[in-house]
Amino acid sequence: MPKRARARSAIEIRRLTTPGIYAAGDVAGLHLRVKHRDSRAWILRVVIGAKRRDIGLGAYPSVTLDEAREKARAARRQIAEGKDPVQERRQARATLIAAHGKTRTFNEAAKAVLTWKTREFRNAKHAKQWEATLETYAAPLLGSLPVASIETGHVVNVLESIWTKKTETATRVRQRIETVLDWAIASGYMTGPNPARWKGHLDKLLPHANKVRKVRHHRALAYKDLPAFMPRLREQAGLAARALEFAIVTVGRSGEVRGATWAEIDREAHLWTIPAERMKAQRAHRVPLSAAAVRVLEALPVMEGTDLVFPAARGGQLSDMTLIAVLRRMEVDAVPHGFRATFKTWATECTATPHGVIEAALAHALADKTEAAYWRGDLLAKRRDLMDAWAVYCAEETEQP
Repeated sequence: MPKRARARSAIEIRRLTTPGIYAAGDVAGLHLRVKHRDSRAWILRVVIGAKRRDIGLGAYPSVTLDEAREKARAARRQIAEGKDPVQERRQARATLIAAHGKTRTFNEAAKAVLTWKTREFRNAKHAKQWEATLETYAAPLLGSLPVASIETGHVVNVLESIWTKKTETATRVRQRIETVLDWAIASGYMTGPNPARWKGHLDKLLPHANKVRKVRHHRALAYKDLPAFMPRLREQAGLAARALEFAIVTVGRSGEVRGATWAEIDREAHLWTIPAERMKAQRAHRVPLSAAAVRVLEALPVMEGTDLVFPAARGGQLSDMTLIAVLRRMEVDAVPHGFRATFKTWATECTATPHGVIEAALAHALADKTEAAYWRGDLLAKRRDLMDAWAVYCAEETEQP
């Protein structure tokens, strides 16, 4: 039996300020270790098996004399039962750390997903949209919940209020919630199946998006009205009008045209090559330039300090609104993107051009995945003929009433 020291009182313990190790008494092996006045801690000196151990019981005075004695007695009871209190404490701490590490709220998981998905987005705008939709619609209901506790009902509560009113947004929110929870499942923070999955799950609880979505097409000018419109457009001053004219004769998207650089233009080959990073489908696209498109470019000044073909007055790209403003001034009920539909309707109804050539001119991905897998060319020669015909149509004179 270890020899028990005289039991010290709380006042005596408080007065121990000289560096050293002092027996507290009452419980064998209980000591106060003093490094200096402001650094004092309890230790229990025991033998576990054949090894002497010093077990820390906490700092003094945060742990009082009475509390230290109770902790010491508890540790001795564990040793008497054949247990190692040090090992058990380490195991408990490891379990707690592991449990904490396996807990993630939806907001934390969304932040982690956004970190790696940012590398996939074509630009910062897409990342902000992805983050904003989750913050606006998902975070208020799911944000503070541990992902492990999220169930189907939680996801439905997020979606049902916007499913029929903002269907397009709601479908994106669902997809993004599913992505976040897929990450949580793969990372071990929750178990599957994913409560935000659509097929065979939410499609049984919510109406199909195509049944409730209100399809809104881009406002477009009828192709029969285009020959009368083009002379009016050419009368409009400013780079925005020229950018719109170039977009129409090349059937390019607004962003592709506004971001066009002189380095992309091959004037000798009459070719505009748009790099993959500026294309919606992430594939480089060659645009054959008709004589009308070349005339637009030849009439443009080359601005110092920028390689942009259509730079804004204050630098950088023109905004999409500047092109829309041209149409509003002309009192034309259309948007720049709508002229792509004008072209497609004209090409389909007024020419014998194969569907694949028309889609290639618009830089559309083929819907048939099998056909797309075997498609290797870009039909440049055939598209050049089509774009030349389109330019001629755009320049046709119409009879005056």
